[in-house]
Amino acid sequence: MPDEEESNRGEIVLRVAVPLPLRQSFDYLPPAGANLTGFRPGCRIMAPFGRRKLVGFLLETADRSRISRDQLKPAAAVIDSLPLFSRDLFELLRWSADYYHHPIGEVLATAVPALLRQGKPLYEETALWSATGDPATLSGRARRQRQLLEFIVERDHVSRNDLTDAGFSSALLRQLLDKGLVRERTQSAPASPPFTPLRPGSHDRPVPNEEQTAVIETFRDAGSGFRSALVNGVTGSGKTEVYMRLMEDELAAGRQCLVLVPEIGLTPQTIDRFRQRFALPLAVFHSGLNDSERLQAWRAALEGSAAILIGTRSAVFTPMARPGLIVVDEEHDASFKQQEGFRYSARDLAVMRAQKENIGVVLGSATPSLESFHNAETGRFLRLELPHRAGESAPARLRTLDIANEHIPGGLSELALTKIAQHLEAGNQTLVFINRRGFAPILHCLLCGWMAQCENCSAYMTVHAQPPCQRCHHCDLTQPVPNHCPVCRQNELSTSGFGTQQLEAFLQREFPATPVLRVDRDSTRGKHKFRQLLAEVDRGKPAILIGTQMLAKGHHFPGITLAVIVNADGGLFSPDFRGQEQMAQVIVQVAGRAGRGSGRPGEVLVQTRHGDHRTLDKIINSTYSEFAGHILDERRAAGMPPFSHLCLVRAESANREAALSFLRRARRGIEALGREQRVHFTGPLPAPMEKRQSRFRMHLLLRCGNRPGLHTVLATLATQLDALPAPGDLRWHIDVDPIDLL
Repeated sequence: MPDEEESNRGEIVLRVAVPLPLRQSFDYLPPAGANLTGFRPGCRIMAPFGRRKLVGFLLETADRSRISRDQLKPAAAVIDSLPLFSRDLFELLRWSADYYHHPIGEVLATAVPALLRQGKPLYEETALWSATGDPATLSGRARRQRQLLEFIVERDHVSRNDLTDAGFSSALLRQLLDKGLVRERTQSAPASPPFTPLRPGSHDRPVPNEEQTAVIETFRDAGSGFRSALVNGVTGSGKTEVYMRLMEDELAAGRQCLVLVPEIGLTPQTIDRFRQRFALPLAVFHSGLNDSERLQAWRAALEGSAAILIGTRSAVFTPMARPGLIVVDEEHDASFKQQEGFRYSARDLAVMRAQKENIGVVLGSATPSLESFHNAETGRFLRLELPHRAGESAPARLRTLDIANEHIPGGLSELALTKIAQHLEAGNQTLVFINRRGFAPILHCLLCGWMAQCENCSAYMTVHAQPPCQRCHHCDLTQPVPNHCPVCRQNELSTSGFGTQQLEAFLQREFPATPVLRVDRDSTRGKHKFRQLLAEVDRGKPAILIGTQMLAKGHHFPGITLAVIVNADGGLFSPDFRGQEQMAQVIVQVAGRAGRGSGRPGEVLVQTRHGDHRTLDKIINSTYSEFAGHILDERRAAGMPPFSHLCLVRAESANREAALSFLRRARRGIEALGREQRVHFTGPLPAPMEKRQSRFRMHLLLRCGNRPGLHTVLATLATQLDALPAPGDLRWHIDVDPIDLL
């Protein structure tokens, strides 16, 4: 009996990935009358799926199917005549689906703008009208119709805008169409031409110092093709100038450059700097764009008409007609890791993309991730160092303020307040950093000890003063602040801890003549609010900035000479093994905001209740590279990344036991293979934040000394998880190389 697939040879079969959580492709017949030479991987296919139609992506064509041909449905339409992805980018996306163990249809959908996911054409079609009859055939009573037809004859064809500008109505056009004197056709907008390469010497630029020159030349000497480099430069060392010099080489050759930044807050500042430097077209990608703006920018990148592409995490998937260089600024930042759906690392995919496209990639940071630091130490990345600040500015002096035995009702010690006053009197600006939004993190009763907890999450409610309420920052539940304790009914409620709003109110009272500018996610919700706050700082007049991590990276504020870090101890005792690394990065990045102006020495005060802690001492009194080497030694001894590889499997359900039981069954089904591949299992256990948004969260952590062994287990695990029976509300996901273990 012949093999079933062999018996299904014949007409071409389309293998399509649909944007659903399904780890398989689906076979379709071509649409009736379709041009069979136009089917290329990466084109969108309108595919019938049950009672609906989905916009899928063609993975490949085949001459046979896994099912009988009479059961195959024809695709409804082929949307694109050309693929949306280059061969290398398409290969990267397929590799990503395998590496992160995520359905390929959802991966491909993630990589295109929303309008393309909805099936909209890549290029909008414009209606054009041309004449098919003679104006002389119209009677004298149809004077306006004859004028319109003469207008169309004179121009050969006209658009809707042409008619409107000439004063002709749509009703008049319809009358000519009804008489058969005009014919309508549609035409796609033409693609824009590639950008004109940068002309050497066509723009002003600063002269690089010796350290910058050495870094630039070392990267250039590495040759062409794929090469990856870590620019480990202290804050203010001129990493951006290095990026721009390396980009000049590519732009002069007519090749595009992709620059990834961690947050939307950095995008306006980055755009301004590149626009001032290069008179070339830019395309920008971030969550603040509407769907039409995003498609327009994406199209400019695909055509090659945009020379420089700047964006946040998802911009790593932006097509490039002529790829030249990828830059990942602040490469250590956790926001480069997607935490929902397709959980990819934009930094890691940037390196893999550069390898597949055979181009250079530069990762830059004053506080590199330990993974990148280790890659540079072991020779996988070029190690390019900028150990000194550019120009005349000196590194800020760091010192700890031990407040273990001090009463600080306003959140700042007396010495910190004195220092703030001194720097303001000298005409400078100060920065107060606290990574807590709101007024206070805890509301509690002084008599019975009750604390306000979120009913949906394993978290305390944060008290907000503007507007007055208590809010959960994990599920956004908002409630009024109670007048009395709900347990003992007494009116003895108080707050503990400090947030940005409380510090703002306190400093406004202490320094009434000085502007106090609060920069957090609550104060910058308006579309242009963040730009307005930055403009106020850039005026350079004495001011106090209060901010969260939005202010801790990438910004250049030459007027700031003092930075005070409040509540710096959180990472010392974090349940996440990366807690101390992340704490060091925050302290060093905040310190880098101080003393960047010429002739203005910087000072940094770190308030702590653990002034004698060994880790804090190393952060304050060592270079970041020395600290990183110390933490790497600890990671090596513990067998943790980057000396091993992790995967987190999380299950969530409204029923605690259901989520726990699901992962127990998953572990039992994979344990034998795990032992064979030397995979170490931890759990399943409740997550450190066990309940979030009314769902219980359980973790199963896999750790392995080699990637192939881990992925062998994960491939089998993903299949088994798909097949495990579970309650309808249970959700699970696989997170390879997780950043968030909480």
